[in-house]
Amino acid sequence: MSSKYHFAFEKLDVYTKSIDFGEHVQVQIKQFPKEELYALSSQYRRAADSIALNIAEGYPGSDAQFIKHLNIAIYSANECVVCSTKARLRLYISDQEDEENRMLISELTKMLSSFRKYIRNKTP
Repeated sequence: MSSKYHFAFEKLDVYTKSIDFGEHVQVQIKQFPKEELYALSSQYRRAADSIALNIAEGYPGSDAQFIKHLNIAIYSANECVVCSTKARLRLYISDQEDEENRMLISELTKMLSSFRKYIRNKTP
């Protein structure tokens, strides 16, 4: 979508990657069985979406507030690891899909951790 209105956090690579990951999960959970609709599917989608939501929510605040939200984004990414593992164990996704999820989550958590470190080390 192209909009004439832009927000500063939308320029962050980590935000863009987190948006993409949330959409990746959304496509993936469509193959989960219906009995998971309010269980694993919902939890996985909410955890994946929480990564981008926390980046956006924390961005305009103080450095301390932003770091807090980046931490929550990392916690949500870790939760996605468990959701992907559960999906693999329940045979909803293949080993290869789980591995791809882990790669994407690993990239995201490294970016989030590096960004958090950058903010902590900024000179006042």
